[in-house]
Amino acid sequence: MLSLHAFLISTGIVALAEIGDKTQLLALLLTLKFRKPWPILLGMIAATLANHAGAGAVGHYLEAFIVDWAGPGLLRWGLAAGFALMALWTLIPDKIEEDEGAFKRFQMGPLLTTLVCFFLVEMGDKTQIATIALAARFPDLAAVVTGTTIGMVLANAPVIFFCNKFADRLPLKYVRWTAALCFLGLAVGAVLV
Repeated sequence: MLSLHAFLISTGIVALAEIGDKTQLLALLLTLKFRKPWPILLGMIAATLANHAGAGAVGHYLEAFIVDWAGPGLLRWGLAAGFALMALWTLIPDKIEEDEGAFKRFQMGPLLTTLVCFFLVEMGDKTQIATIALAARFPDLAAVVTGTTIGMVLANAPVIFFCNKFADRLPLKYVRWTAALCFLGLAVGAVLV
């Protein structure tokens, strides 16, 4: 049974952090290119599950290593610093370079293109780093990976299915500030709990 607390926090944090992120911009570009939302959504889910499962495993084992090596105090302060840095990083808008040549070189179809692109673009992304930190914070790895993947779907599915119809109306500045405040709340919670 999944830890509801870990699942909900992971889902909410990643859903907020993903808005305006480069992977969301990638979802928009792929949707505009292929005009096939279902294969794009399935490719994004598969890539996110693979990427976040690896990131979650790293966070889970990093937590065990740090606690064994230096005790829970270092982990607590390290998580607090990591979440605070994530709060600052969330305030920086992402941009994606339109390299139309990269799309023309490889003709893999929407599913495979999305799978490969999402997996690679998510490497080192703030949502992947957040997954590592969340997995180090919460012992239920399955809840964290499921939550972060659902968070990615919640943020990207509307872009994939409705493209840019509502993009002009979304107040990205306020979404980024809300996500940053959530990460700061996690930083404070890591120190206090």
